[in-house]
Formats: sequence, structure tokens, C-alpha cells
Amino acid sequence: MLMDTQAFKRSLHHSERYNRRGFGSPTKRAQALEKAYQSSLIGSIRDNGYLLEHGRLRVKLAEAFGFCWGVERAVAMAYETRRHYPLENIWITNEIIHNPSVNDHLRNMNVRFISAENGAKDFSSVGEGDVVILPAFGATVQEMQLLHERGCHIIDTTCPWVSKVWHTVEKHKKHTFTSIIHGKVKHEETLATSSFAGTYLVVLDLEEAQYVADYILGKGNREDFLRHFSKASSPGFDPDQDLQRIGVANQTTMLKSETEEIGRLFERTMLKKYGPAVLSEHFLAFNTICDATEERQDAMFSLVDEPLDMLVVIGGFNSSNTTHLQEIAISRGIRSFHIDTPERIGEEDNTITHKPLGEDLIEEKNFLPDGPISVGITSGASTPDRVVEHVIQKLMKLSDQKSESI
Repeated sequence: MLMDTQAFKRSLHHSERYNRRGFGSPTKRAQALEKAYQSSLIGSIRDNGYLLEHGRLRVKLAEAFGFCWGVERAVAMAYETRRHYPLENIWITNEIIHNPSVNDHLRNMNVRFISAENGAKDFSSVGEGDVVILPAFGATVQEMQLLHERGCHIIDTTCPWVSKVWHTVEKHKKHTFTSIIHGKVKHEETLATSSFAGTYLVVLDLEEAQYVADYILGKGNREDFLRHFSKASSPGFDPDQDLQRIGVANQTTMLKSETEEIGRLFERTMLKKYGPAVLSEHFLAFNTICDATEERQDAMFSLVDEPLDMLVVIGGFNSSNTTHLQEIAISRGIRSFHIDTPERIGEEDNTITHKPLGEDLIEEKNFLPDGPISVGITSGASTPDRVVEHVIQKLMKLSDQKSESI
């Protein structure tokens, strides 16, 4: 029998040990974050049409980048939690966001991260009365239930856009539709979303979605299908039964255009199989694309239309929304570098240690060439402005050094 996740959420939200509002006013949160992470340099670049010119270096910023509202809220609530509970054990079920500097800051505040062994989190050290923070990506319903039953104080920083997706898959479940989730099967947001779904299937990209669509139209092999999606589907998934009624949802940080195309693909597929008269009985679609993700991707498409010699994408290497920004640069053939911290740039030897898409870290020497150079810069939704500022400062110093040596 499927768990009534909506009923559980209602009971959890009425608990005195559950908090999703934070401890301070939104104004005080904004002031605290401004002090910790905002940058006067970035502010002046924004005021100058997102352009900085420094000697031979021209830096063009994307017009939407960095911290989104959901991330700001999550980080501020995490910091407030330590101030509100100065002596208690405080845990977090995962990285608060995918940014190493922010997570290191929390560790320095003696917030402990619940470790995962072989993919399973170890909650054995979490005791009654401990405080547990749920990160911006959310947590599975099973984790919430465990913490609630253990008598923990739960501070829920889940982004409202993620909660919107949970509501969508719960609607699918209520009407006995299978949720097809566009996402990365091991990503904590997708794990959380699938825990709120009934019957589900996770597809990584348009290619996997096409594989599913072909099966729906009778072009696939059952055993191959089950093998392919063995770790990306609900227990007991039966493609012959469970793909007759489908609804589409997504991990909020996926590439907007691909999510939209996957939705259109499944609509066409069900229309072809069942006809227009009963399409609504076999296909449901809701818009679950995050506004901030959409804005940053749209800004990136505008940025890559600029005359750029290279592009630097800043954000955690495990940040889905950041890697999708990098994909946009690659699709336009622009020389690009994905780094997670300013320390990846070596000022003394003109090197950059970066992560090509789908590959391991590599070091590239003499990455900043001689002569005039135009550099585009963007950052993922988990990257503070101050980190972007430090990257730009390093580029300025490097360009000055190269100028002196010419």
C-alpha cells in the first residue's frame, strides 16, 4: 500500500518540532547574507551594464546568475538555526546547497553532515532533541518520517519550487498516473521527488525519453527495458501496465528546453497511441520548471551570443544547474572552464584547474592568452557573488601580469 505522503506532510507541518519559516524576518536574513556573501564589485559591474573593462581584459557577466531566492532562504535559515540553537547538536541531511565555501562555513559553525555509506545515510548518531536541517534540495519522505519519529527538531529549508514538484507527483499518484521524472537518478532532489511519487520512472535526457516513447509504441524489448531502468524506477515497475497513464515532472535544475521537449515528446506519443479524444486520460503535464533556473539559462543563451574568447562557469562540480550552464557554452563551441572556487585559478603560473563536462579535473597551462581578451562569466544558483568577485579579481591580476611581460 502506498504511503499517504500528503497526510504525513500535514501532520509534520503541525508539529511543534517542525519549522519551515526560519527564525528571523526576511529583512534581517537579507542583511546577514549581504554582509556574508554580496560584493560591491559585482554591484558596480551590474550598474555598468554587466560589463567590466580592465586594460586588455573585457569581462561580460550574464544578466542573471548566482544565488536565487530559494538558495538565499536556505542558507540564511541554516545560519539562523545555529544562532537559535547555540548548544544543541545540529545536523544536516546533505549539503545545504552545492557550493563548497558555503558548506565549509557551516562545518566551521559545528553543523555536522550526515554521512552516506554505499549510498545509504547513517542516522545512527542523530538523537532525540537534536536539530536536523533539511537542505534546499529537500529530503526523502522516509528521512523526514525517521527524524520526526526520533523526536528531532526539523528545520526545513526545502526550496518552494522543489515542493511544487512534490505536489505534482502526488497529483499523479492520486489519479494513478505514473510519474516520468526528468532528472538525475542519484541527485538528492530527484531521490526526494521520487519518494513522494507512487509509480515512477526517471529519465536522464531526451535520448532516454525517446527510448521510453518507443517502448510505449511497441518498439522495445521488455527485458532490455527493465534492465536499463532497474535503478531508475519504482519497485515492481511494469512497463506494459505502468506506461499506459503517465505524467511528466522534473528535477528543477535540469535544462529547461530539454524538459519542455520531453513533455512534448510524451504528449505526441500518447496522442499517437490513444488518439485526441482520450488523451487527458493517458497524459498529464504540469509546468515544474524553476523560475530562477529558467532565468539563468535564458541569460546564458544571451551571453553566448556575445563575442567571447572564453567563458568561465562557476559553481559546485556536483551542481546540476551549473553543469547545464556549461552545456550551453559547449553547444555554441565556446572555450569554457567550469570551476568551483577561485583557488582553481593560479595567478603565479597562469593555470586553471577545471572540470570538462563528464570528465575528471584537469589542469590547463597558459589558459589566459596574450592580447585583448573577452571573457564571459556566469555562476550557478548556489554560488555567492563574493566568489564571482574573487574569480574576476584573479583574472584582472593575470591580465595585468601578462600585459607587463609583453
